[in-house]
Amino acid sequence: MALVDVVMPKMGESIMEATILRWHKKPGDAVRQDEALMDIATDKVDSEVPSTAEGTLEEALFGENDVVPVGAVIARIRTAVEAEATAAIPTTPVEAGAPPAPQPAPTPVSSWEEEAPAAVPYLPTETHTLKPAGARFYSPLVLNIAASEGISMSELEAMPGTGAEGRVTKKDILDYVANGRRTTVRTPARPTPAQAASNGTTAAVSAAPPATSPPPTVTTGNVEVVEMDRMRRLIADHMVKSKATSAHVTSFAEADVTHMVQWRERIKKEYERREGEKITYTPLMIEAVIRCLRRHPLLNSSLDGDRILIKKDINLGMATALPSGNLIVPVIKGADQLNLVGLTRQVNQLADRARSNRLKPDDTQGGTFTLTNVGTFGSLMGTPIINQPQVAILATGAIKKRAVVLEGPEGDSIAIRHMMFLSLSYDHRIIDGALGATFLSDVVKELERFDGNRGF
Repeated sequence: MALVDVVMPKMGESIMEATILRWHKKPGDAVRQDEALMDIATDKVDSEVPSTAEGTLEEALFGENDVVPVGAVIARIRTAVEAEATAAIPTTPVEAGAPPAPQPAPTPVSSWEEEAPAAVPYLPTETHTLKPAGARFYSPLVLNIAASEGISMSELEAMPGTGAEGRVTKKDILDYVANGRRTTVRTPARPTPAQAASNGTTAAVSAAPPATSPPPTVTTGNVEVVEMDRMRRLIADHMVKSKATSAHVTSFAEADVTHMVQWRERIKKEYERREGEKITYTPLMIEAVIRCLRRHPLLNSSLDGDRILIKKDINLGMATALPSGNLIVPVIKGADQLNLVGLTRQVNQLADRARSNRLKPDDTQGGTFTLTNVGTFGSLMGTPIINQPQVAILATGAIKKRAVVLEGPEGDSIAIRHMMFLSLSYDHRIIDGALGATFLSDVVKELERFDGNRGF
């Protein structure tokens, strides 16, 4: 008999923790290899964690709704055969009379001890020596968030912490940012006389006022209180962070998409019969966006401090509404390498997997530009929020028939045309209004030049 550790898998390059949504097995249950043990959720996607061995679930180290760091042991399975569950510590025979080998001092571990419960029997092997001046400890994760949000060390020192020994956790600093940096100030410890003397100060230290928490919101009248679900909380945090990170500017334009609408109406039945897929407007718009991104590569970039990272691959995200009303952005990888049939298949498959909660973690990673169709729900236009770390997002509105003025060689005329508004939100830190407007006008021209006699 042997115990096999099941660890929290790494679900993506930027994902460092996951929430356990539901256990499929409980201690004492038989488990087959690759059978789903639990459902977990990250800020990107929900997925299952399979068993890595066959046997009996010995213990579950975390409960539902617990947030667990990547690499932590989450369960142990007792197998029927002898196997190495964890790496054994080699032992070396000691000769008689020989002194025992000195044991190395334990290495301090700082990555997760503030995030994970004290009962977690796992500590990462990587150590961090980054530690600011002062007696209070901050993990590298907290320091990175502080640096990205422009939080000074004095703000960190004043921030109340809910971790062990009053440490600031990831949740503390994210709540601090989400609340507009309004939080209760941590009361500094009163220095001892010896400390005051060593600092060269002899003045009396005044007692700080007691910390007070903001009063709870009082609702009156006929009010229904609804708690946000997990995904809605993540979306809210993501949107607030995006507005705090990027200097948002939105430009608007209008496109005559009559040729595109007429072409789709004419070929959609034949397309579905031949390709086995329904064709929507989304892949047609993605085609136009890809051609424009090739001509304006700065729109397909991200910002890393003072460095602009221009992406050579075009991985196009498409915002997809879920039945719950929430939103997720699956990504078409290498969209610029696909023809119309390939784009249509990717759009339909990703949308179907998103609505049926079958997206894989990789399906939402690596996007370089996002398209959102606000017209699906009848909106004429919108002001979309940038999907970080991207620098731009394009929204397409509802296609409406309107009477418009057409210019021709024989003069102006009024005709009924299919019109659509487009709006581009972009990061004004690196994209100026001239480039943003030029890119948007370029997309409009691509849509209006649509070849109504093309094939597929």
